[in-house]
Amino acid sequence: MAVCARLCGVGQSRRCRRRPRQNQQDQASDSDMDDEEEERIVGQRRSDAGCGGPASGVNTAGPSRVHRGGLDRTGHTRPQSLSELPPELLVEIFSLLPGTALPNVALVCKKFRQILNTETIWRRRCMEEFHMKEDLRKMEGGGVSSRDLYAKLLHPYRHILGLWQPDIGPYGGLLNVVVDGSFIIGWMYLPPHDPRVEDPMRRRPLFRIHMGESKKATVECMYGHKGPHKGDIQIVRKDEFSTKCNQTDHHRMPGGRQEEFRTWLEEEWGRTLEEIFHEHMQELILMKFIYTSQYDNCLTYRRIYLPPAMPSDLIGPGLFKGTYGSHGLEIVMLSFHGTSARATKLTGDPNVPAGQLTLDIDLSQPLILPDLEHQRNIEELSRLVLGVHVQVQRQEREGTPATVRVPAGGPCADAAAAKVAEVDHSVGSDGCQPGPSSQSGSSVSQPFVLPLGVMARNEVYPRSCRKCFYGTGLIAGHGFTSPERTPGLFVLFDQDRFGFIWLELKSFSLYIRLSDHLAHAHAPNLERFEAMLRNMQSWTS
Repeated sequence: MAVCARLCGVGQSRRCRRRPRQNQQDQASDSDMDDEEEERIVGQRRSDAGCGGPASGVNTAGPSRVHRGGLDRTGHTRPQSLSELPPELLVEIFSLLPGTALPNVALVCKKFRQILNTETIWRRRCMEEFHMKEDLRKMEGGGVSSRDLYAKLLHPYRHILGLWQPDIGPYGGLLNVVVDGSFIIGWMYLPPHDPRVEDPMRRRPLFRIHMGESKKATVECMYGHKGPHKGDIQIVRKDEFSTKCNQTDHHRMPGGRQEEFRTWLEEEWGRTLEEIFHEHMQELILMKFIYTSQYDNCLTYRRIYLPPAMPSDLIGPGLFKGTYGSHGLEIVMLSFHGTSARATKLTGDPNVPAGQLTLDIDLSQPLILPDLEHQRNIEELSRLVLGVHVQVQRQEREGTPATVRVPAGGPCADAAAAKVAEVDHSVGSDGCQPGPSSQSGSSVSQPFVLPLGVMARNEVYPRSCRKCFYGTGLIAGHGFTSPERTPGLFVLFDQDRFGFIWLELKSFSLYIRLSDHLAHAHAPNLERFEAMLRNMQSWTS
């Protein structure tokens, strides 16, 4: 505390001086002091203003020796505290501090408080902490200062930036809260229209926060078709917040619920109900509209993180959009855990809700595909997968460690086994969704074709793959009744695409990576990510 007081020039040590070291050579300087003496503060009062002793800043040990806070060799006075530095230097120093520390700096003294009114300091904090650039100049020209922007908008709502999952029963979702220009906007990410899984994600704004005319942060609900209207945001607790619409009449349409349903259907599915011929799918769509529209954008959100990447991962972990038959397209999170890969639902359906582990892949159980002629035979594929499934179940009952079992799959089994043994060490990058890797991987591609009788929602799938593994997929009845894990085949196509064949359902799901940049989505550590996964499953169980 004494050192801090000496630097700032406040408190009892305002006039402190360092005790001079005696019997030192003329060329010695303060930098010769050892660490112990550097931290020793001696507060001496000046007993005589004209005294030539140590308190006056003159060293009696020699003509060239000066005290800290006295005169240097050129005759200039050395600053004895931060407060004596030139204002322009203080502006530069304060600009380097995190914005959360600046309010405490302002409490030190009146000079610091005045310097912290400098726009340069707050403009730099907005740019470095929230990546704002050209929008700052426009706002300042409109009468909104960078300091007000930081103190009343960015700082108070910094805790809601990042990825969130809304609590919408079994359906879930993916919300990304970002600083977008001069706004903080909550974007709901929607999968492409079924079954175009290769198309980019769609975005819809649910709320926004900005500086109003009164220079206060204003929350607006963006739901509905009548433009922005009054809303509210409440931070419930750490990693959880809720939104509320204060004018739900803005969500209503003149044509009533029928018009609202037609509009929702066009946005959600890109077609009319008459164009959806499957009766069961029509029922599922109508059920989702009735369930989700009752919330009126009054929702609770829980924070989610992107999975951390490790050098040993098969491919870069991240978010993928996948086909789920009559349920349409859903979003899953692929993560790696030792010898297993897991896909967790971020969006769900009445059978298997969001938060559940939809795929569990055993990376210690690779499979060798037969030639194309035998791949077309569903019985041949079932024999290969079920053979491993029986062995894994037996090992789980007996408690014996799993061993790699590669069923014979034709005359080239030995060569194919060598391919499986090669590991692809491609890794994703920072907070972005990893794109195509510069390393194509050492695995040699092999031909791939779906067996006859296996339904594919999107028939445009890769005709070659790198590796295949045994895995299980979660299926359940309506309302998540009688859930069970059934065997299937995990097919790795490349860095950004994989598939899963559900043997019992005779169905194929194709998954393609989200290419969107998702900021503020890093998990602080692996333990926090694992805890999040466990919590996600409990939310919808």
